[in-house]
Amino acid sequence: MFGIGMTELIVIMVVALIVFGPTRLPELARSLGRAMSEFRRASTDIRQTFQEAVQEPKPAPAPVPPAPVIAPPEVQAQANAAAPGASMAPADRDPSGATS
Repeated sequence: MFGIGMTELIVIMVVALIVFGPTRLPELARSLGRAMSEFRRASTDIRQTFQEAVQEPKPAPAPVPPAPVIAPPEVQAQANAAAPGASMAPADRDPSGATS
């Protein structure tokens, strides 16, 4: 960690304890932790913003055509009964429009 050995770290902690005292040291550690957390969050946000700006936009997906609506057989039978000649194939129809 930053090239500091265990003995150097213990000496720094003892000096901080002597300078700031046991009542103020936890408060300072808490505020240092919050500051580091906020710095980390800000750097992550900036990194994401740059990555989004550099990436090429993805093409929009092609629209999906709507599925054909198929009526149930009983509805088809009612439609055929309501329109005479509609159930005949086009080749069977009389060109004059009369049914046989």
